[in-house]
Amino acid sequence: MKAKIIIPIIIAFIVVFSVAAFYPTLSETESINLDMNRSSGTINTSMGSPVLGSPDAPVTIVEFGDYQCSNCKKWYLETKPTIISDFIDTGKANLIFVDIAFLGKDSLPASAATYCAEEQGQYWDYHDLLYSNQLGVDSGWANSERLKAFAFDLGLDMDLFASCLDSGKYDKRVRFNIRVASSNGVDSTPTFIIVGPEGQQQRIGGAQPYSVFEQIIESMI
Repeated sequence: MKAKIIIPIIIAFIVVFSVAAFYPTLSETESINLDMNRSSGTINTSMGSPVLGSPDAPVTIVEFGDYQCSNCKKWYLETKPTIISDFIDTGKANLIFVDIAFLGKDSLPASAATYCAEEQGQYWDYHDLLYSNQLGVDSGWANSERLKAFAFDLGLDMDLFASCLDSGKYDKRVRFNIRVASSNGVDSTPTFIIVGPEGQQQRIGGAQPYSVFEQIIESMI
């Protein structure tokens, strides 16, 4: 009888331990802006960006991107502005960015740097600055010196930012997001998964034009 009781307890302990091990270990300052239960449809977005737009919007655009991805920059420059004006600013949709930092050695530090900027309330400003200044993969534009220069341009506290970046504080968070991308079958950038109010999901691959997003989002509202 005792054995029958002990075995389920052991199994439960293993399950809890496995789940805990899957998540990066976060300090109090790291988790201050995180909703560990946040998800969009079947996608775990708990370690992704802050929500751009209203958290209560009926549609969520989950963007998987790499800051060194040229097609991501193309979408950022050519399509995203209209998405923001027509859907995000109007409360019809919001957007969450999930890192898939895989194109080069500078991809992960660039993603981590955005979360260092988030500590000072400037995640999206830093995000925008990275795409606006993107050059070739691992060409030096996103090395440690340049990432700190971007922070300086935004007027961030440089001691706090440099300490955050140099310590690799958010590297585990970025790696978690890479695993989320992989678990959702994302292997190229940019990839978008549009999640509707009923949990329905539609995938878009590549830097597609505004009309593609418009058709899908409007069909979900």
